[in-house]
Amino acid sequence: MSKQTGTVKEPLLRIVKRGEMSALNGWIIRIIALIIAMIISALFMFSITKLNPIGIYGSMFAGAFGTTRRMWVTLRDAAILLCVALGLAPAFKMKFWNIGAEGQILVGGIATAACMLYLPESMPLWLMLIVMFLASVLSGAVWGLIPALFKAKWNTNETLFTLTMNYIAIQLTSFCVAKWENPFGSNTVGIINQNTRHGWLPELFNNGYILPIAMVLAVTVFMFFYLKSSKHGYEISIVGDSENTARYAGMNVKKIVLRTMLLSGAICGFAGFINVAGASHTISTSVGGGRGFTAIIVAWMAKFNAFVMIFFSLLLIFLEKGASQIASDYGLNNEASNIMKGIILFAVLASEFFINYRIIVRKK
Repeated sequence: MSKQTGTVKEPLLRIVKRGEMSALNGWIIRIIALIIAMIISALFMFSITKLNPIGIYGSMFAGAFGTTRRMWVTLRDAAILLCVALGLAPAFKMKFWNIGAEGQILVGGIATAACMLYLPESMPLWLMLIVMFLASVLSGAVWGLIPALFKAKWNTNETLFTLTMNYIAIQLTSFCVAKWENPFGSNTVGIINQNTRHGWLPELFNNGYILPIAMVLAVTVFMFFYLKSSKHGYEISIVGDSENTARYAGMNVKKIVLRTMLLSGAICGFAGFINVAGASHTISTSVGGGRGFTAIIVAWMAKFNAFVMIFFSLLLIFLEKGASQIASDYGLNNEASNIMKGIILFAVLASEFFINYRIIVRKK
């Protein structure tokens, strides 16, 4: 405050929340941020390696889309990541911090592998796939319901609870791997039903990648309309904004929490089914592959919009594949390529700040 005038001096910079921004302007800001990040990453890589940045980006693209098979693998991996993000979206929108997606994926994968191992080969494939689907979905739903029950009844910390459930699922998976190891003593299950392919998702148009991707896209459409247009989606939004408001409106908050976590765990369990029956065809502690945590970034950056999650899932998988490729092509260690990946990811995250806020500079 000035002693002469008694007025408060305006700060040099002020951060003000924006009003509604059009979707087009939001995407323009994201694209600009991505371009800036790619320039910074190129300068960084050139400063430490003296390599041509264009060649590095070409190598990244080749790692993700360089061949037909690589392209389909990238799309399938992005679909699995998208599926997990779709599972987390309703829980996070409700402000229930479900950090247990990794465990829910694992128990869904265990249920799928158990069906592949124990169901008779005489069972028709279509019926076996339905049983595997139901088993994985129910397993993931139960795994998600357990922390929701404790939260609803005793108000436990769902972050720690769901995180702990991950470690229980990892140990349960290790037990199953030891029980089902093939060959004996290898500490791995190996490819399940490699000769008969019984329980594998069938190929469409001689392509084994199309069906898993199509199934996840169907879940994407469902989740978009569920969160945007359904009564349940509206209740999730109200509980996420204020539980007191939800109670005042006559909503049963405990019931909504339990129902939402059933759905969240079920979709994450379905991701385990897709991974085991349609991708790896085996079970191990690495089936989740860290997607349960990466999907949190996807869901938050997309603001729980199911269709926007497609873009961010593709972006993260592209960066993952590209980082591995440049590390291989140029003899770089993973740290250098991961720094490049981190710069790009940080810029995309930072763009969300400028979409939601604007900076006002004090006039002279």
